[in-house]
Amino acid sequence: MIRKVNDGIGKINIGNRDILMAENDCKNSEAIMPLSMNKEVFITAAVTGSGGTQDKSPHVPRSPEQIASSAIDAAKAGAAVVHCHVRDPETGAPSRDLKYYRELTERVRAADVDVVLNLTAGMGGDIVFGSTEAPLPVNEAATDMIGASERMAHIADCLPEICTLDCGTMNFAEADYVMTNTPGMLRAMGQMMTDLGVKPEIEAFDTGHLWFAKQLVSEGILESPALVQLCMGIPWGAPNDLNTFMAMVNNVPSDWNWSAFSIGRDQMPYVAASVLAGGNVRVGLEDNIYLSKGVLATNAQLVERAVGIIEGMGATVIGPDAVRKKLGLTKREPR
Repeated sequence: MIRKVNDGIGKINIGNRDILMAENDCKNSEAIMPLSMNKEVFITAAVTGSGGTQDKSPHVPRSPEQIASSAIDAAKAGAAVVHCHVRDPETGAPSRDLKYYRELTERVRAADVDVVLNLTAGMGGDIVFGSTEAPLPVNEAATDMIGASERMAHIADCLPEICTLDCGTMNFAEADYVMTNTPGMLRAMGQMMTDLGVKPEIEAFDTGHLWFAKQLVSEGILESPALVQLCMGIPWGAPNDLNTFMAMVNNVPSDWNWSAFSIGRDQMPYVAASVLAGGNVRVGLEDNIYLSKGVLATNAQLVERAVGIIEGMGATVIGPDAVRKKLGLTKREPR
């Protein structure tokens, strides 16, 4: 507990010791600790992603019909938000084809269960360089770089409540692959999202991404309070140890809304960690394909497991209407 003892100086009690601190330090300490557990939690189900998981599990959906069906099942299990990529129905490879996004959106909107739709806007920023001795020209077959308007075309057509904004450039697992999101590209895409009335979900893979997100808000490109997804454990972004996680959490402005996730076997521990730190949660086959060791999961099963963890902690899982009210979202039909 902090108490002021004279002008500009305060005391903070740690254990049995009173430690003198400058008043500003006291305020900062008081703002950071203790953390407050989130008692009203929404779950995002990331149902398929763009990674090479399509041949690792039969439950990873490929076609728009399969992705929509898996998203609807996740919503029935308790997810208030479904985060969706699309894939080539035959190969399962990641796709940017507008017709697949349109079919997915129409199927989700026509379902007998309500859910907030969150579409990726992350495709189209991939550079794969040549060898380390000859990085240029780039690997054209693997590189996918397009302009801001093309990256946003399916968002403008489908009008989901939320779309993602990967708020920085990052070395992304493979040796020569860079996920590329320049400040200019992010400013252009962020302004398009704001103009469309679609809420950006800022995907932050490291603290610098949060720094730039705050810059976008200060410039009026994104509206405040913003929405953040903390992406932990993605090589080579923020590692998913708890010290790094709390550094990420403490860099989110106090009036913003946020969720967090980690990948693989750490997916469910991060459900608990995120709720305990005051956030919301994300699970799904984009980030983890297993329910337990050797047991392949469905999206609905991962959501059900998350619901059990959240409710076991004494919190409540909220639905799509409550999320729309909390985040200021508007549900619309595609154009």
